[in-house]
Amino acid sequence: MSRLNDKVAVITGGGSGIGLAIALRFVQEGARVVITGRRQEALDDALAVIGTQATAFCGDVSRKDDVARLYEQVGKLHGRIDVLVANAGVIHPAPFEAVTDEQYDSQFEINVRGVFQTTQKALSLLRDGGSIVLVSSIAHFKALEGHCVYAATKAAVRSFARSWAYDLKHRGIRVNCLSPGPVKTPIIGKMGIAEEHLEAFEKGVGEKIPLGRLGRPEELAAAALFLASDESSFVTGIDLCADGGLGQI
Repeated sequence: MSRLNDKVAVITGGGSGIGLAIALRFVQEGARVVITGRRQEALDDALAVIGTQATAFCGDVSRKDDVARLYEQVGKLHGRIDVLVANAGVIHPAPFEAVTDEQYDSQFEINVRGVFQTTQKALSLLRDGGSIVLVSSIAHFKALEGHCVYAATKAAVRSFARSWAYDLKHRGIRVNCLSPGPVKTPIIGKMGIAEEHLEAFEKGVGEKIPLGRLGRPEELAAAALFLASDESSFVTGIDLCADGGLGQI
């Protein structure tokens, strides 16, 4: 039996990488999905992969008006939300002494304000007993070179999961955190690494992971499915690390 049969799921940052993999898996499990992203071209490509059970909204989660328009559209299309996956995020690696105001603001605006607004504004549509999955990172507890601002934003996301699990318990809404380790997604190519060095970079990172490789987006999608579905009906407030053991051993 499909684990998300007839459920309505909103997935931010669903145009590529982990978000796209989650959207595809949710549809395979019977859900109707709304994905968001900032680039219409990426969303169009994602819809071609996911199929007719998905719709897309082009907008920026850090902009209040865009978030309001997103939920206006979701309300008209579906009338409710059963699962929310706050996945949209950015990363701008830089040494502490070299972090710019623009890099700092961008990461906090999208990774923190975006998650806050996305979740708060969803509450009027989110049904009692629903599930919220906040995508953080093992960077929230493990120091990684050049990640000081990103790590701080993801620590905020982890804290949100704890607080909101408590704040929303009266509605039976479960709030959990999913913390990926290094995963082979397009975001790696946006970290300022020269294309000719990407393969060596990925190999070097993989060698540091106990399982000996980078994660795959579909593996994160499987973890998100567990948190979204009734299989985790007695689970709230946790941090589920899908990291190949990097942050655990």
